[in-house]
Amino acid sequence: MKYLVTGGAGFIGSHLCRSLLEDGHKVTVLDNLSTGKIENLAGVREEYPNNFTFLYGSVDGCWLDESVRNCDVVFHLASAVGVKIIMDQPINTIRSIVDGTSAVLECCLKYWKPCLITSTSEVYGKSTDFPFTEDGDTVMGATSKRRWSYACSKALDEFMGLAYWYEKRLPVVLVRLFNTTGARQTGQYGMVVPRFIESALNGEDLIVHNDGSQSRCFTHVSDVIEALKKLILLPEAYGEVINIGSNNEISILDLAKKVIEKTGSNSKIKFISYEEAYGKGFEDMARRVPSLDKIKNLIGYEPKRTLEEIIDDIIKDKKK
Repeated sequence: MKYLVTGGAGFIGSHLCRSLLEDGHKVTVLDNLSTGKIENLAGVREEYPNNFTFLYGSVDGCWLDESVRNCDVVFHLASAVGVKIIMDQPINTIRSIVDGTSAVLECCLKYWKPCLITSTSEVYGKSTDFPFTEDGDTVMGATSKRRWSYACSKALDEFMGLAYWYEKRLPVVLVRLFNTTGARQTGQYGMVVPRFIESALNGEDLIVHNDGSQSRCFTHVSDVIEALKKLILLPEAYGEVINIGSNNEISILDLAKKVIEKTGSNSKIKFISYEEAYGKGFEDMARRVPSLDKIKNLIGYEPKRTLEEIIDDIIKDKKK
C-alpha cells in the first residue's frame, strides 16, 4: 500500500514511517520541519530509497493535493506540539492545527482516502471523571488561559473529522494519544521524560513544576505505532474517537526520582512554579488516566512496554 504521513519527520511520525516501510509499504512524508527533524528520517531515506519520498511543505500547501491523490491511506500527524510552543505561539498553534486538518480532510474527501487523525488527551481538559472515556465530558479552562488553545483546537479537529464521517461517510479515525514517549523524542518542547533524562545525563537539576504530585501515564511509541496501523484499516474504527495509551500512573516527582536512579546521576530535583516555567495563564491537570476498554474491544490492545523500558530506550538513544 501507499501511505501519506503528514508530520512524518516528527517523533511519532518517524517511528510510524519506519514501521510501515519495514512492512513493505511505500511511504510519502509531508512535513515543514517546524518541530520535526530530517535527521529522524536519515536511516529510512538510505535503507528504502525506492519506497520512501520526502516532501518539504505544510499540509495546507501545494504538495497536499498530489500527495493525497497518489496514496491509499493518510495518517495526519502534523500539528503544533509541546507546552512551550503552545504557550509562546498561540496563533500558530490554533491556525496550524485547525487549518491543516481542514485542508487534509477536504483533500481526503476529494479523492476518497481513509484518514487517521491524531488528537490528544489534552481534550479532556480539567475533567476529574477518571479514567477518561471517549464519550465522557470535556472540561475546558477559560479562554483567557492560553494553555487551553491547544486542547480546544484539537477538539475542533475531532468535531471536523466526525462531521466528515457523519455527512459524507468519509472513513475517518480519531485517536487521543496519552503521553507517548521513546527514543528520538526531544525535551526541547517540554516533553518531560526526555527532558529529565537529558538533564540527568548532563548532571543538571531536574526541573519539576509545582510540587510534582501531578500524575501521568506514559506509553512507549512502539505500542502506539502498532495500534495506529491496525486502526486505520479497521472499518469498525471509522467515525470513532479512540484512546491510545497506558493506564499505569506515576507522579512527576516519582518519575524524576526514577530517572535519577536509572541514570546513576548526581542530579538534584528543583521545584519551580508553573508561572515561573510558562508565565501567567497556565493551568495543569492533576491526573490524566485513559480508559482502554474501547481499544481493547476493537483490536485487543494491551501496552506491552513498561516505563522502565521506555526510560532505558531513551537513555540509550541519548548516549548514542
